[in-house]
Amino acid sequence: MPLTLEDIARMSGVSRSTVSRVINDDPNVKERTRQKVLEIIRTVDFQPNMAARGLAAGRTQVIGLVIPMAVTSIFTDPYFPLLIQGVSSACNSLGYSMMLWLAEPDYEQRIASKIVYSALVDGVIVASAVMDDPIVAALNERQKMPFIMIGRLLGAPTANYVDVDNRSGAAAAVEHLVRLGRQHIATVTGPQTMIAGYDRYVGYLEGMERAHRLVDSDLVVEGDFSERCGYQAMQKILLYHPDAVFIASDMMAIGAMHAIHDAGLRIPEDVAVVGFDDIPAAVRAIPPLTTIRQPINRSGAMAAQLLIDIIEHPTPEPRRMLLTTEIVIRKSCGAQP
Repeated sequence: MPLTLEDIARMSGVSRSTVSRVINDDPNVKERTRQKVLEIIRTVDFQPNMAARGLAAGRTQVIGLVIPMAVTSIFTDPYFPLLIQGVSSACNSLGYSMMLWLAEPDYEQRIASKIVYSALVDGVIVASAVMDDPIVAALNERQKMPFIMIGRLLGAPTANYVDVDNRSGAAAAVEHLVRLGRQHIATVTGPQTMIAGYDRYVGYLEGMERAHRLVDSDLVVEGDFSERCGYQAMQKILLYHPDAVFIASDMMAIGAMHAIHDAGLRIPEDVAVVGFDDIPAAVRAIPPLTTIRQPINRSGAMAAQLLIDIIEHPTPEPRRMLLTTEIVIRKSCGAQP
């Protein structure tokens, strides 16, 4: 049976409240008493109940990372492990722990209430949320739980967020294909209910407009960031004979490349391909995938750092950061790397 504060107090010959003050690093404890209690704690390897300690102190030193997506997506898309690693590393370096909440779409409303009224975390990071997400709406409405988005939030002027410049990255991908002389540039977009998918599509439109190219609706297919969807979307697009395609995620781009190969076409000779993310699989694709690199790990780390700063130094001004992207040229676009 686990030891309690009462057990440590009895073994130390002090009161329970004194043990609690020692554990919480209260300065109002005599140094001799502090060392005596700490020695007992070390000897018996006592581990305080962190939840109870947090309730007593008003802090838990835990932040929640909420990913409102199906569990299968989280464990099949390499984006999420990189993001989680960034959040976890920043938490560890700042003395916090991370709690991961996987919010299946069918249960989001129920999970939203649990998160908002939870005493287990000091704040929340919400990643990959859809527009009008119930979790974000609940956090916005309650306004007592500090939170930050990974991805900006439309129509929320006071929301905290870390985002990458998806629009500029997508526009740069299109402009690169234009410079290579490609005439019929298609796109597989991300979900238009997600801000990243929306922004990358807007960036595609901006790139086409700057190049004075008309957008052919037959060459635009919405995807869901999965490899399977990239394959199916590319099959539809190939019916209209594109010579290039910008795809809003590397996972979809890898699926699209399989569809191009299965159609008996060559990459990049017949169809040039540019993705977005620069996940590890991009360099192993056949041919290696040209892509827009976004700092996935750093996005997670910055979100955690900003959230902890909000928790420890609250101010009315929103914390916001927009990270840059860069194009990584490989063989799939036809340019020399």
